Amino acid sequence: MTNQIELSGVNKHYGAFHALKNINLSIAKGTFVALVGPSGCGKSTLLRSLAGLESISEGELKIAGQLMNNVPPRKRDVAMVFQSYALYPHMTVEENLTYSLRIRGVAKAEARKAAEEVAATTGLSHLLKRYPRELSGGQRQRVAMSRAIIRHPKAFLFDEPLSNLDAALRVHMRKEIRALHDRLHATSVYVTHDQIEAMTMADHVVVMREGVIEQQGKPLDLYDKPANKFVAGFIGSPAMNFIPAVVAEDGKSLTIDLGSVKHKIATDHQVQPGRKVTAGIRPEHIGLTAPGQGTFDVPVAVVESTGSSTFVTAATTPELTIVETGRGMARAGETIGVIVDPSQLHLFDETSGIRL
Repeated sequence: MTNQIELSGVNKHYGAFHALKNINLSIAKGTFVALVGPSGCGKSTLLRSLAGLESISEGELKIAGQLMNNVPPRKRDVAMVFQSYALYPHMTVEENLTYSLRIRGVAKAEARKAAEEVAATTGLSHLLKRYPRELSGGQRQRVAMSRAIIRHPKAFLFDEPLSNLDAALRVHMRKEIRALHDRLHATSVYVTHDQIEAMTMADHVVVMREGVIEQQGKPLDLYDKPANKFVAGFIGSPAMNFIPAVVAEDGKSLTIDLGSVKHKIATDHQVQPGRKVTAGIRPEHIGLTAPGQGTFDVPVAVVESTGSSTFVTAATTPELTIVETGRGMARAGETIGVIVDPSQLHLFDETSGIRL
């Protein structure tokens, strides 16, 4: 498969601040890639560098095989969809859609026809004569996407496009954007701080921290085999539990330390005896049973039910979070047995955080 976007050894400096550090990333044509990470990790800087809104300090950036380091934004043939929509308030929806075509000299009738075709695809046909102020947030976001689509760019760049929308509309628009991507066979790069958006929408997820790519791959590969403690804690909701532990003399079991609860548990790993590690286990991989019937017992601090799931927080140090399907058996103030499957344990080096 042909790479539509390639970054090799890309660095970005703002004076003494090193915003992007040796970024190497290949994006195949037609792929949906999500850049995800906490605020300040460099994901928006990377996206703006692709668009040409930021210049890179070192390295090579290619789009469709052409070097873009010194090519201005208007000649890169990429379309950006912003968080703020960036619509022209004095123009109707149709005028917003056709603006980029008109400044390129496309005939008025041809531009109008293109707008009508795109509007039909994105459900905006009945809104072409309205102004942005007369639209809802979801409709404005559709206009912003339609304005990008009408150009038939080499790549679509999305900069947190759904963060201004309410939760229900975000879920709906996630499906719309992904469906649109599939219909257009587009190459899409999508920046978000929401790992659920990244996991549900993308073919390929790039996790960033402090200007570095910590790990990249298929969403479920990152979930199942995180490269380090940071990725393990960032991917998955609720977040993975991290428990201090020491490897026992046999190298195949751990003594975990949850403050009031200290217990020896089995592990599928073979690790150097006496080594201090961090044991990770996802909340959904912990089972609950009657006291004395599980791997160990914990006191229950908080129980939160959503109807379909129950979130249990144990009164341990650090806190242990457990997710049960359905209404659950745990009650606040009581003691409950927890079941830990050794095959679901992740072990990380205590100092470096690297997966063992």
